Parts: sequence; structure tokens; C-alpha cells
Amino acid sequence: MPLPSLAGLESLDPGEHLDLLAPSVAATLSTWAHRSRIAVVEIDPALADTAAMNAAYDLPETTGANCVVVAGRRDGEERVAACLVRADTRADVNNTVKRTLDVRKASFLALERAVTESGMEYGGITPVGLPADWRVLLDPRVLSIEVAVIGSGVRRSKLLVPGELLGELPGATVVEGLAR
Repeated sequence: MPLPSLAGLESLDPGEHLDLLAPSVAATLSTWAHRSRIAVVEIDPALADTAAMNAAYDLPETTGANCVVVAGRRDGEERVAACLVRADTRADVNNTVKRTLDVRKASFLALERAVTESGMEYGGITPVGLPADWRVLLDPRVLSIEVAVIGSGVRRSKLLVPGELLGELPGATVVEGLAR
């Protein structure tokens, strides 16, 4: 099966380009049943942010899926989740995420904590290879992206993933209304 591709980006086999992946992303992909349907593309790290990448490679906003990490507390227990939403939407942290995590208040995880605990670089955090105790919440619109551009764990590359496969990520839950 050919690797997914988008115009202007060279699709590479992630298993042959481990230097373009965070270690936890490489480990997850090495055991994931759909690994042969995933590509990695090398980019200029200055283009890791969605808007910059879309402009540089002339990609529509609807190809990108952004991952944000949120947390909240309930009964002294912290609950952390990564939310994957289409780049032209925003995670509904104050309503849907808060209810899904069953917490009083949900907030974005501090940048330093998100980077340290995920083992990934800012601008490259992805739902692939996150800590096992973090929930992975997906907006259903992400599943309909033909080839989704998501983080690879590092700023110098991105993963190309058929959107339908993102619902098959370990621990993933599709949540209606996750994004607005």
C-alpha cells in the first residue's frame, strides 16, 4: 500500500526515518497495526505551527489536526487528556472537555509540563505515543480528513495519517462536540 501523501511534501516511511520522530512516537508506531499506512514528512522547524505550514506548502486548513493537552481535578485526582481537533476549529475546553473529564474546571496543561511529561517538543505534540494514563479525545471531524497532518513529537517533521485511522489510536475516544 502506498504511503499517504500531500502535494509539496515528500512522504517517507517512519520506520526508516526514526530521527524524524520523538522516541515515544517511534515506539508506538512500531507496534501499531496501521503503521504501514502512515508517512512522515520532514519540514523546516520554523514551519511547525499549522498556519505557517499551510502557507508554506499551500495546504488547506482542513488537512491539519491540532493536539492540545488539558487537565482538571476531581476529588484530588488530576485527569489529563490530549484533544485532537481539526485545525480550523478549537477544542471546547470549558464545556465538552470539562464534562468528558468529569472535572470542575479544565485548563490547558502548562507548556513546560506538557513538553516534559509527553516527551515531545512544543509544536510537535501528537496523540501518538502519549503517556498511557492520558486520555486521547478526538473530534469526529478529524476522522473525515482524507490525509491528516499531525505532529510527530518533534518540530522538524509531521505525520501524514488517513483521518479514519486516528480513531484506532490506543486509548482514543471520539467525542461529539469536542470542537467548535
